[in-house]
Amino acid sequence: MPLRVGIDMDGVIADFRSAFRDAAGALASEIGDASETTPGPLTETEIRRAWKSVSARPNWWIGLRAFEPRQIGRLYALARQWKWEVFFLTKRPATEGDSVQVQSQWWLEQHGFFLPSVLTVPGSRGEIANALRLDIVVDDQFVNCVEVISASPSKALLMSRDPHARAERAHALDRGIGVVATLEEAIDVLEQLHEVVPARRGKLLRLVDWFSRPTADAAPLPLNPRQDRAVPDPPKPPEESA
Repeated sequence: MPLRVGIDMDGVIADFRSAFRDAAGALASEIGDASETTPGPLTETEIRRAWKSVSARPNWWIGLRAFEPRQIGRLYALARQWKWEVFFLTKRPATEGDSVQVQSQWWLEQHGFFLPSVLTVPGSRGEIANALRLDIVVDDQFVNCVEVISASPSKALLMSRDPHARAERAHALDRGIGVVATLEEAIDVLEQLHEVVPARRGKLLRLVDWFSRPTADAAPLPLNPRQDRAVPDPPKPPEESA
């Protein structure tokens, strides 16, 4: 049985926070609010105004920066090689333009992960992990990781990119949640888990073999499924602020 992996989009592979803060800063400049020039957390008013602005921008989600672009392609190559089933999870709110799912799928393809399975899941990460029978979920929110290990047999991996979040990391480890600082490290863990899962499911795999007919090796599909069918024109990107 292949490895089944759930990966959160924002905070794990896409840099949502920087893009959102930039949107809030641009909006503050437009309305002449000098408070945005002061470093620090955004106020509730700034957050509310920024979300309103973002939701009105067509296909805003395709403009986000990837934390580690090369690792997205690496994840795709490994998923193809080992037949992993990867599900990208997101709670992104809608914007003008295409649906959140389409924008997210487009973004992933542009970064080298073809034919991605994107699930928009506004509910509990634990419920979705249990329903999909995921082996592991990678998420940047501690509460989501706790939900995963509490509501399902899945493992959780906390993406903690903040080097100063030592207390959160220690708390996660105490709860049996793995901690990584980069997507590269997370993929390394997936490769290790790939070796462990077959051993854990060894008896089941042998039983399956008893009832399975031997099949001839089939030629795999091309690594790039878009070679023979051109990708359609991209959605209109968000307009740059003057």
